[in-house]
Amino acid sequence: MPTAIAVTSADLVLPPTDPQTPTAALLQAPDAQPLEAALIDMNVMLERYGYVVAVYPASIPTAHERRLHIIRSMLETDRLALLKLDLPPLGIAVLVRQLRQLSICDFSPGVVASAARLLSHYIYAGALLNSVTKLDRVPVSLKSHAKSWMPGTHFGVLVNPAPQLIKINSGGDLGHSGGPVLPGPEFATQLLVGKGTLASEWVTGTLAPAWQVSGVQESALPGDSPRWWGTAKMIEFAAYLPDISVLYQLVASVRREKCHWCGTELIGDRCGFCSSPLTPHENASRAVGVLNRGSS
Repeated sequence: MPTAIAVTSADLVLPPTDPQTPTAALLQAPDAQPLEAALIDMNVMLERYGYVVAVYPASIPTAHERRLHIIRSMLETDRLALLKLDLPPLGIAVLVRQLRQLSICDFSPGVVASAARLLSHYIYAGALLNSVTKLDRVPVSLKSHAKSWMPGTHFGVLVNPAPQLIKINSGGDLGHSGGPVLPGPEFATQLLVGKGTLASEWVTGTLAPAWQVSGVQESALPGDSPRWWGTAKMIEFAAYLPDISVLYQLVASVRREKCHWCGTELIGDRCGFCSSPLTPHENASRAVGVLNRGSS
């Protein structure tokens, strides 16, 4: 029985990469579903799947996050993992799909839940913005703020795995390969692009070739993306590991431990279900060669 994956927004559920990839359940906001109905739905999922891994962005309303913790508390269950992620919306959607892929593999629920922290380090999430005046996700200098008011100025922003910001002029830099690029992954990835209202080919024409991605797919822009990035004129993107065999090797190569608090199996340094840190700290690195560029 696969571990159930749940999300707090329908646009965090990307189309499956293959017929075997299961979908994700939707945990609705308090104003969309009464608490009693939410408790019934969660109890049904726990009875059917045994364990539920709920993924939600750090930017969701406080009332929605509180609802998730109330459900876990009222059901008195240790089989519901609540994973709060500080990634942009498209990056979270990519990670959710990867967890959906892993949920049908021979990993325990604890390993699937704790794999989220590991896999997030291999997602290169960013956006092309027309303005950074309202951007609070990366350090923005006063000079960059001032240039946001200049016509034709755009900014390439990377927030994960490390924050970066570059200025991109209009004209050639936005129309074809060449010009400044953001630092990219050193392993084989595909690029998912959420088309916003910004007219530019920089992401597909400059960034994608520079990052040597093996493919580019387009997706609808998540509804929360304009608020997350501080502007509606944007194009969001995320480079990710697309191959389930690579994801499997990456997760399987990390040493597994038992949580000293709840007894759940985990990888990394923190339990995905109770958030307890591993004591003593023991976290093996991935196996050599798992993410060599060009692997398939």
